[in-house]
Amino acid sequence: TMTEQGRRHNPKDSTLRFVNRQDDITLDDDPNIQRLEMSCGHAVSPGSLTAYCRSLLDQGQYKFLCPALKQGIEKCGAVWPYMEVRRIALLTQEEQNHFEETMAQLASAKYCEYNPCPGCSSYVERLDLTNLCVLCTICTSDTSESYEFCWQCLKMWKGPAPRSDKCDNRGCVNPKLEKLSKCEDIILPQVENIKCPALRACPTCGNLVEHDTTGCKNIICNRCHIEFCFSCLRITEDCLETSSYFIPCSDGVAPRQTSIPTWQK
Repeated sequence: TMTEQGRRHNPKDSTLRFVNRQDDITLDDDPNIQRLEMSCGHAVSPGSLTAYCRSLLDQGQYKFLCPALKQGIEKCGAVWPYMEVRRIALLTQEEQNHFEETMAQLASAKYCEYNPCPGCSSYVERLDLTNLCVLCTICTSDTSESYEFCWQCLKMWKGPAPRSDKCDNRGCVNPKLEKLSKCEDIILPQVENIKCPALRACPTCGNLVEHDTTGCKNIICNRCHIEFCFSCLRITEDCLETSSYFIPCSDGVAPRQTSIPTWQK
C-alpha cells in the first residue's frame, strides 16, 4: 500500500483547497507535507486523514467526525462524508474495499427498526427484517393471546405469516415499491445516454437511492456505504469485471425493481 507520506494530489487541481498551515489532526507543521482543507475548514494531509479514519473504523465507528479543536477547547465534530474522505485521503482500491466493507458491517450491526404497536403504542423492534408480521410481547402478555401486527400498514396482522411483501389488510402496500414503480426515467448523459429509473433500491440494504444524472453510473448508498451500479444493480466490483464506469453494462439496464432487497445482518 501507499505510504502515508507518499500520498500527493496534483497541486494544480483547482477543485481542491491546498493550505500552508498546521495539520489539525496530528498538529504536525512539516512544510514538505501537502495539506488540504476539508469541508469544515480544518486542514489535513492525505496520510493523516487515512490513518485517522482507519483508526475510527478499528474502534467500531463508521461516521468520520472531525477531531480538530475549535478555540483549543471543544471538538469540531463535523461529519466528513465518505466520498470526501475517499477523495482527499487518496484511498487505494484495496483501502476503499476495506473501508466500504467495514462501514457496511458496522452500519448494519447498528441499524435496527422500531415501530409503534397499534395495540398499545409501545415501540417494538423488528428482529427479522424479512418478515412483516411482528409479535408485540406487551399486548401478548396483557391479553394472554398472541398479538401480531403488520410492520407495513401498522394494523393488527391479517392473513398467513410470515410474509415479506404485505398482509391481507386492505391498502397494505409497500411505500418503497410504490415509489419505485411510479418514479420517472432518467438519462445518464456521461454513460452513452442510457435510460434507467430515477430511483433504485440498494441491492445490499434496500435503501432508496437517487442518481443526480451527473458522472458515472455507480453510486454509493448513503446507508450501508456499499457502491453499486445504478444501471445493472450489481455491486460495482462485479459490474466492473465486464464493463467500466462510463460505458453501458454488459447485461444492459435492469428493469424496475418489484421487490426490496433485505439487509442480511
